[in-house]
Amino acid sequence: MQTIAGFDRIGEENAFAVLARAGELAATGRDIINLGIGQPDFPTPPHIVEAAVRALRDGQHGYTPAVGIPALREAVAADLDRRFGAHVDPGNVIIVPGGKITMFAAILMFGEPGAEILYPDPGFPIYRSMIEFTGARPVPVPIREANGFGVSAEETLALITPKTRLLIVNSPANPCGGVTPKAEIDRLVAGLAEHPQVAVMSDEIYDQLLYDGEEHVTLLSYPEIRDRLILLNGWSKTYAMTGWRLGYSIWPDGLYDKVRKLAVNAWSCVNAPAQFAALEALEGPQDAVAAMLAEFDSRRRLVVEGLNALPGVSCITPKGAFYAFPNIRETGWKAKPLATALLEEAGVATIGGPDFGILGEGYIRLSYANSAENIERALGRMAEFLKRPR
Repeated sequence: MQTIAGFDRIGEENAFAVLARAGELAATGRDIINLGIGQPDFPTPPHIVEAAVRALRDGQHGYTPAVGIPALREAVAADLDRRFGAHVDPGNVIIVPGGKITMFAAILMFGEPGAEILYPDPGFPIYRSMIEFTGARPVPVPIREANGFGVSAEETLALITPKTRLLIVNSPANPCGGVTPKAEIDRLVAGLAEHPQVAVMSDEIYDQLLYDGEEHVTLLSYPEIRDRLILLNGWSKTYAMTGWRLGYSIWPDGLYDKVRKLAVNAWSCVNAPAQFAALEALEGPQDAVAAMLAEFDSRRRLVVEGLNALPGVSCITPKGAFYAFPNIRETGWKAKPLATALLEEAGVATIGGPDFGILGEGYIRLSYANSAENIERALGRMAEFLKRPR
């Protein structure tokens, strides 16, 4: 059967393959510690769950507007204004079934043969996968350890050509945990003035997972690019709601109706009770968010200290998200073989850096969205493994 060629270009997110393999090993009786998957290990806060249950009991069983219920769109705008002083018209908000939908829509909108799209490398693997699907040329923006795994405005701007249609920015970042400083974002936005043809998609899904006094710098704060800015955010990381499949995006006036039509054609609407849960997440108590952040911070310090004690491993301290991206070059291992060996032989699931891009070689990703006890056990197993003669 003949298929459309573009589907042969679609890649994958290997974290799910590792999760599946870890599950297979666990099913045989192996004790597997999973530091591979990027999702909070906390339950969704009870008041949010109850809001969804209440919505079901109240009869919220039908279709909603394709762009989301008005109250939730208004709550998103109010939340962004409260946290950042960024005025957003609720009429520019679209509620979507997960963060990937915003990536899909933005990249599909600007990607075509002959176009170029810039994306972070190492970065979330779906960026490149979707760029290649559209036929556009993926142009990696180097995310370097020497820069604290933040964006370099100079390097990024130097990669823009007349063919560049879209720039993807992610801070705090997956997989590295890097946070781009405000001064660097200022320089990036100033440089973009010379490239008015370039739209920007800012992936800010980890915007509340920051440490050491870091404050999130949203690209919504730069009015000079608001007419070409697409914002990606949602509830999955901040509120431990990965399985609820909830996200939101902010679109400029010229693009909004195009995405609305895509919603009508592709997913109709986000399920109703989940939207009421999202509304409660934004408007209800935020104690659980603060508690989860404090626990992530404690684990972050634990994992960085433990990684730096491993033979041949060094790890800078991540400033955001819940990932560590240690440098493993001195171990003598390539990254993906090491990640495979750690899972198969030591029972510790991690992700090899090349799964996040060419520049990921020499690194592995660990998620510290797991208990302190399990992190300590995993570090112990990794130490024993790396001390073995090869």
